[in-house]
Amino acid sequence: MTFRQAAVVGSTAWGTTLAVLLARNGLPVTLLARTPEEAARLEAAREHVIRLPGAIFPESMHVTADTAALREADLVCLAPPAQTMRTNVQAVASYVPADSTVLSASKGIEIATGFRMSEILADALPGRPTATLSGPNLSREVAAGLPGTTVIASANADLDALRSAFHSSAFRVYTSDDIVGVELGGSLKNIFAITGGLVDALGYGDNAKAAVLTRGLAEMSRLGVAAGADPLTFQGLAGIGDLIATAYSILSRNRRLGELLGRGYTLDAALAEIGETAEGAATTPAALGLARSLGVELPITEGLHGIMYESIAPQVVVEALLHRDPKPERHPLPTTRRPP
Repeated sequence: MTFRQAAVVGSTAWGTTLAVLLARNGLPVTLLARTPEEAARLEAAREHVIRLPGAIFPESMHVTADTAALREADLVCLAPPAQTMRTNVQAVASYVPADSTVLSASKGIEIATGFRMSEILADALPGRPTATLSGPNLSREVAAGLPGTTVIASANADLDALRSAFHSSAFRVYTSDDIVGVELGGSLKNIFAITGGLVDALGYGDNAKAAVLTRGLAEMSRLGVAAGADPLTFQGLAGIGDLIATAYSILSRNRRLGELLGRGYTLDAALAEIGETAEGAATTPAALGLARSLGVELPITEGLHGIMYESIAPQVVVEALLHRDPKPERHPLPTTRRPP
């Protein structure tokens, strides 16, 4: 199978990057913008000057706000902020062909339902093969053609066709059948990238940051396995790979959010300063809701929630974490897994 026409819903930095990647590989691509004005501006400039300056749109990539353009696509990628995924999918559902493959490139968990993004797609677009793309993918680096990797996961889509659509000499694509683990890894790592930024701002040093990220990975694994994921997925690109990139890069919005929180900003003030979506802010309460439903303990996530939503001082949270009862490092994973 080979895709003939692609569409990307969401003119975010990452959505635009995906459209550029597909077009560079020779696939005709339509990027669906929010408004006719934005579409006209992007089409005229042939680059996203605000989000991706310098990433020139290939000739086979075009921008529109007309949802009817989706009718020609056999690959539809969705990259809006996670908490608006359902609204965006519902708005375009009647235009998505019944035989098209749909791919989520958004990293988050819906707060109201605890759904992963592919579950929202399956709910709003039933009967279509569904996949997700995740990994250490900072949009500016990928759009600039710097070497990078990603993983595409699905239980029912043609993974070879999806790999071929995105794979290039600079962007290596791996595949997986563990869509639960890949999605949860990409979502949960944002929580611990925020905590990594907090550690940086508070001046606690690299030992503390390494500890927070490692124990964060343990929390990701516990929750992921309880939700039906393969624990080995969290040792791959969508788990530790994405966590490293997001927790250390100066391009990371979630790391930046943690830094601002550590400097005394409120959550609202920090998000206003960043000016873009930092998915970890919404993923934190969503993850705790999912964890409660599955009987999983997430102490670092709970602490971050206290800082962001309960006005608890970061130093108080850190002290509470340090004074938890000592226990073996290897926390047993759940013995039963929820079917994916």
